[in-house]
Amino acid sequence: MNDLPTGSVDTVSSSRVHAFSKQPAQSIRLLAGLGVEGDAHAGVTVQHRSRVAQDPAQPNLRQVHLIHAELLDELRASGLDVSAGQMGENITTRGLDLLGLPAGTRLHLGAAVLEVTGLRNPCAQIENFRPGLLGAVLGRDEHGTLIRRAGIMAVVLEGGDVRAGDAVRVVLPPLPHRALERV
Repeated sequence: MNDLPTGSVDTVSSSRVHAFSKQPAQSIRLLAGLGVEGDAHAGVTVQHRSRVAQDPAQPNLRQVHLIHAELLDELRASGLDVSAGQMGENITTRGLDLLGLPAGTRLHLGAAVLEVTGLRNPCAQIENFRPGLLGAVLGRDEHGTLIRRAGIMAVVLEGGDVRAGDAVRVVLPPLPHRALERV
């Protein structure tokens, strides 16, 4: 496995209720196989309302939502007022190309270890939260392929507390790498 340069945790957030945004916190506790302690999306099986309606028994590959702080900086620079936690993320990182990581990448944050499962698929709620935001986090490449920039999802392999300022160490999975797809 290859180690990459470290980034850092910028902010952490959680919400006990199913709401679009999460509240910033001093720290969050990640629970192995479940997600963020006390967060509405924690669980072995899927907790996202639309996915529960489809099949409540499917595994929860969306236990933790991460966004790179540089995206929030870019959105604010373009006139979209968005702060950490407001797009529903649990962890905002700085200095890491989260969207460029392959599936199966392990992120070591504080004492916790996450495994990246895929891309967040932004829905209409994001546009309802802030008009223009959906278009800002979706795009197309030169081949017409949809590009999702609203963060990545992960599962918790090893639990522990995570707080702003913690280093994030990236460990890539063995080759061949698989590109992230929506989960």
